[in-house]
Amino acid sequence: MNGRFYDFRKRVAPRPAAAALKYDPVGHDAPQLIAAGRGLIAEEIVRVAREHNIPLHEDAQLVEALSRLELTQSIPRELYAVVAEVLAYVFRVDAQAASRSHSR
Repeated sequence: MNGRFYDFRKRVAPRPAAAALKYDPVGHDAPQLIAAGRGLIAEEIVRVAREHNIPLHEDAQLVEALSRLELTQSIPRELYAVVAEVLAYVFRVDAQAASRSHSR
């Protein structure tokens, strides 16, 4: 034996994952998970977001953490800082889009 080991298992590309949050900046509630999934479900979440011009933000670790929540569950305090960064990104994108549409 040559001392080498080979892994003959089929290499599978990781399935895409996605999650969607709902947040009302006027309200006092924390953001809620409204969709999460892998594979085809993730692709559908992204498709619907794009169809409705909802900004997308990629963060695999956040999606992994969110996927452990129950649907309609508010995000836990441990995720507030990370989700706040995402919301700040979304607000910036929305503001840029609004300024572009007003300048036309």
